[in-house]
Amino acid sequence: MLTALNLILSFSAALVLHELGHYIAARICRIPVKEVGIGWGPKLFERRVGKQLDLQIRLLPLGAYVRMDMTTLVSRSLAQQLFVLGAGIAVNLLLFFLTAGTAFGALNLGLAIGNTLPLYQQDGWKGGIAVCRRIFGQPNPIVEWSLTISGALLGLLVVAKALISLYGQAV
Repeated sequence: MLTALNLILSFSAALVLHELGHYIAARICRIPVKEVGIGWGPKLFERRVGKQLDLQIRLLPLGAYVRMDMTTLVSRSLAQQLFVLGAGIAVNLLLFFLTAGTAFGALNLGLAIGNTLPLYQQDGWKGGIAVCRRIFGQPNPIVEWSLTISGALLGLLVVAKALISLYGQAV
């Protein structure tokens, strides 16, 4: 029981710190943040801080998010967009190096790697979409779907490799 509780608390802390990286980067780039949430599912707690920021805690501690003004984000330079999108990954990598050899360090490395991959709605995917839109000057459905599908295939490859590593044979 203690191990499960430790894992949940460590994972939640890693998620919160990841999102704090996005929040701080957005504030540095003067991108308004509308909502910060921990978890998914029904709201357990909500509180307004200041005039525009809503803090939420939700039932399932399986994720976290920072909802910022997307119109403002996409109006920023590509470097600023990538800075904001990559800030959570940078925090997780920093925490990994500071706590290497611990379960918390492993969780942070896993979050950094998972968010770097171009998996749908992860930071790496969002960064890839920002780069594609800057290159083409507008959304390009063929390129964006290609990025999304390649991310899904890459994700499947990573899962298959992990299963083979765990079980020592092809599954």
